[in-house]
Amino acid sequence: MNVPDTQASVAATGTGVRSRPRAVLPALCLTQIASWGIVYYAFLVLNPAITADTGWSTGATTAAFSAALVVSAVAGIYVGRVLDHRGPRIVMTAGSVLGVLSLLVIAAAPNLAVFFTGWLLAGMAMAAILYQPAFAALTRWWAPDHVRALTVVTLAGGLASTVFAPLTAILADHMSWRATYVVLAGILAALTVPAHAFALKAPWPPAPPSPPHVTGGHEHVVRSRAFWMLAVTFTLSAFAMYAVVIGLVPLLLERGYTTTEAAWALGLGGAGQTLGRTLYAALARHLGVTARTVTLIALGALTTGALANVVGPYALLVAVSVVAGVVRGNLTLLQATAVTDRWGATHYGRLSGLLGAPAHAAAALAPFAGALLAQPLGGYPALFLLLTGLSVTAAVTAFGAGTEQPRRRTSDGLRRK
Repeated sequence: MNVPDTQASVAATGTGVRSRPRAVLPALCLTQIASWGIVYYAFLVLNPAITADTGWSTGATTAAFSAALVVSAVAGIYVGRVLDHRGPRIVMTAGSVLGVLSLLVIAAAPNLAVFFTGWLLAGMAMAAILYQPAFAALTRWWAPDHVRALTVVTLAGGLASTVFAPLTAILADHMSWRATYVVLAGILAALTVPAHAFALKAPWPPAPPSPPHVTGGHEHVVRSRAFWMLAVTFTLSAFAMYAVVIGLVPLLLERGYTTTEAAWALGLGGAGQTLGRTLYAALARHLGVTARTVTLIALGALTTGALANVVGPYALLVAVSVVAGVVRGNLTLLQATAVTDRWGATHYGRLSGLLGAPAHAAAALAPFAGALLAQPLGGYPALFLLLTGLSVTAAVTAFGAGTEQPRRRTSDGLRRK
């Protein structure tokens, strides 16, 4: 007798509706806005004030921030393992506390060494409070409808810069960057520590069984060709995507547009990213996992190539930036669902941590690497052509990231997916 698709999905990826604690989704929406806005986006607003006040170079302060992102990528591997066994409550509560402490260290830093130390601590906190643990929680508690929950949380996360970039700027207009970080640390403590400690206290459901086609446990998955091809795909795609975001403004400035025009193009691209996340569920219903991966990354290559070659008019460049944002928004959810789509949710935390580590590291290094490459290549249009090539390569490697799915025999004797 065939198992209905909904029941099979529950068995493969989660434990069903009854395991969903109601407070989790709104709490994670709140804490993702606060965590991204304060630990990540506030630095982008405050860095000019930091360098002006301290005399430290922009390269040095940005290097500290990038080091935090690399630490987050590496720490995410261990965090994923803990999430699988213990759930998100301890991890995310401890991460919130560490995030507060790290911001206080940054605010009090008398020299670059202490400033770097604060950001390395912030990197460990990021691994425990940003998307990875939130995705793991929703995947276990919300399956088989986890895509809908993931979409809601990423839409909330997309509001982080909208809320906290202006708030940070307002605070910085009235106090020093150090005092601003102290105030932001207080906000982070007030919003995230109790939310993680109390909203995530529901029992952690037992790990669902692996799908029938997954044998040998997570060690076998990690050693598989599909896993490593997918890791290469996401690493190349992440490098290209983040280099494009950082390079868009200087690209438009090179072409004679004003800073305001370039900023609007970047900002509207961010709006496209939010729109893209609302479309992912429909895309997932109509395209298989490999086709979806190849299509989205190829579209990313297409938009990057368009930015490299289209000189104007300005409205057309803005339209391309918006479409590129739509693709980026979908890529966030593509990576969030990559493990469950291929190997189920049994070892989601560990597999997603291992899969995401090189991609996150590439994203952290992309701004530096892009800026360094632009000059010897002859400018940002040439850099964007190189990034287009990387995205095309990622789309090709995505073909090797599929897994053999079992075919189930139907009553008419045919074998179907």
